[in-house]
Amino acid sequence: MAITTPNSVLSLSSSHHDNQPRIPLILSPRSHPVSLIRNKRPSSLAIRCFNKDDNVSSEKDTPIELKFSAFPTVMDINKIKEILPHRFPLLLVDRVIEYTPGVSAVAIKNVTINDNFFPGHFPDRPILPGGLMIEAMAQVGGIVMLPEVGGSQDNFFVGGIDKVKFHKPVVAGDTLVMRMTILSFQKRFGLAKMEGKAYVGASLVCEGEFTIVSSAGTSS
Repeated sequence: MAITTPNSVLSLSSSHHDNQPRIPLILSPRSHPVSLIRNKRPSSLAIRCFNKDDNVSSEKDTPIELKFSAFPTVMDINKIKEILPHRFPLLLVDRVIEYTPGVSAVAIKNVTINDNFFPGHFPDRPILPGGLMIEAMAQVGGIVMLPEVGGSQDNFFVGGIDKVKFHKPVVAGDTLVMRMTILSFQKRFGLAKMEGKAYVGASLVCEGEFTIVSSAGTSS
């Protein structure tokens, strides 16, 4: 049973021995839903008012550093280095957060002002170069493909990129989230066609189609 009341909290009790005159309850058209609950005494009822602003106020009271969850770790940097042959300064994947070998992977790169390319690109506005963004996405593609062709830590190459679009700049302080999905895969030749998309938050910043070739496949 639901009753609507004004914004204030009300309590209503009834008793068999209550001889006081009854006072009518006036309802306001602008009201909040309430629920009718039983008190500990069998002869009593209580009404509790739930204010819609309660959740909003609790969110406002939460410190900003506690509002956002950390990315999960499916594969840390040590596991990534077991698959990719890249090393400093061109290892551009920091963590894998979702992984289905031979199908897809989602990984992140933390873009920091300490990245060695920022002093030159550009001194007054640190923007991640588009070519390095493509390289980072291709490395995520290598994580998807290399274990499937038995070529972990083997070299692989970008055979082609198509339909590449850069939608927004990526700057120091951003976290680049990259998803690479295999569209077609010829394991015998170590050749994969992939779709890549990169995001900062909910914004799509780059997308394209990649052809990636493993040296393990080309040497067989």
